[in-house]
Amino acid sequence: MTPSPDSRRFPPDFQWGAATSAAQIEGAAHEDGKGPSIWDTFCAEPGRIKDGGNVDVACDHYHRFEHDVELMEWLGLNAYRFSISWPRVQPQGSGGWNEAGFAFYDRLIERLLRANIKPHITLYHWDLPQALQSAFGGWQSRQVASLFAEYAAEVARRFGDRVASIVTMNEPWCVATLGHETGQFAPGLKNRRIATQVSHHLLLAHGLATQAMRSQTSTQLGIVLNHTPAYPAEATEANRRAARLADGMDVRWYMDPLFRGCYPSDVLEHLGDDAPEIRAGDFAIIQAHLDFLGINFYTRNFISEESPSKQAPGALGFTDMGWEVFPLALTQHLVRITREYAPPPLFITENGMANADTLVNGRVADTPRVDYLRWHLEAVAKAIELGADVRGYFYWSLLDNFEWDSGYTKRFGMVHVDYLTQRRVLKDSAHWYRNFIREHAASTQGA
Repeated sequence: MTPSPDSRRFPPDFQWGAATSAAQIEGAAHEDGKGPSIWDTFCAEPGRIKDGGNVDVACDHYHRFEHDVELMEWLGLNAYRFSISWPRVQPQGSGGWNEAGFAFYDRLIERLLRANIKPHITLYHWDLPQALQSAFGGWQSRQVASLFAEYAAEVARRFGDRVASIVTMNEPWCVATLGHETGQFAPGLKNRRIATQVSHHLLLAHGLATQAMRSQTSTQLGIVLNHTPAYPAEATEANRRAARLADGMDVRWYMDPLFRGCYPSDVLEHLGDDAPEIRAGDFAIIQAHLDFLGINFYTRNFISEESPSKQAPGALGFTDMGWEVFPLALTQHLVRITREYAPPPLFITENGMANADTLVNGRVADTPRVDYLRWHLEAVAKAIELGADVRGYFYWSLLDNFEWDSGYTKRFGMVHVDYLTQRRVLKDSAHWYRNFIREHAASTQGA
């Protein structure tokens, strides 16, 4: 049995949460005036989703959110990160607002506040209104960045006084690269030049939205980046160069504009003619003041230039996604970005594992996920001791859900969901997380 990290090593006001996104759990895809998103369109294209699934029902959270908040109360969470579906509150991505959509999020926020759970909103977790994709080519257009700022300002005006934070973008790397270069995610394009331009427009949208929200709310504003630290497989110059470039494409491409006002020169050189068009003043907008930075961490990149198919060692195993479990990278990375960028306070906004869970006699004995939690919370505690200002941890995900192009074949949740009946069952990892949160609360009383 892996020993548990000492809960006393976390600050007394540490936020313990879980995270979800609208497209992955809400369902009600065609109800109460919601418009279609690019994921509705993507799911309807044959061969895009591994099991042929779609987001029509997902976890039916739209109708079952009261029960889901009860699960959060049982877990002892004091924070919950969720996303607002842009096409639910503004079906066309511009023009009129859908009051029925806003009413749903109003009910959810009020229920969370009654449970003493801090709501953390994400404005964009990949479900762009299809109308904007059809009219403008989506994030290929600078105009969509301006429309996003209008949407952000309206959400901040309505909810800013009741939420703990608002995140502009979730994982722009995934939107740009997986959505526009590899075609793995919606909208399914395969063009590197378009992808790099999209990445710039996403950062521009973040900056414009942050500026727009400052006039509407005093709540904390930030962005969430997914970081997959790159490690050379062998200590050769070729591998070190390859790992440095991978780091540039994944980490520095988004960190440098936010904190240094430029793109990394080595990546620009690598991109050549595929580098994005940048207008005067863009970086000043992108560098809008951040109150916090969210980091999503799952694994590392194991880079071998000489043997591209070389597999990482996996001493602690691999998740059901095939991702190596390597918590040391989380400690090292949090310390690295603290020292190199001097960022605002950090949150681990996603961290978790897909596991091949099975429900047996009403129980899900997901021991690998319990170990994953132990190891990664220990990694966060070590990073804090080494100077990283980490203020909270959000496990991904609260519920088993729609896992993008994998459909319903991968389970990340602490709560098992039977997709036919929508029955929820708390896994062993949920019990472990609950106990750890209670230990932390007991150890810090009066601190």
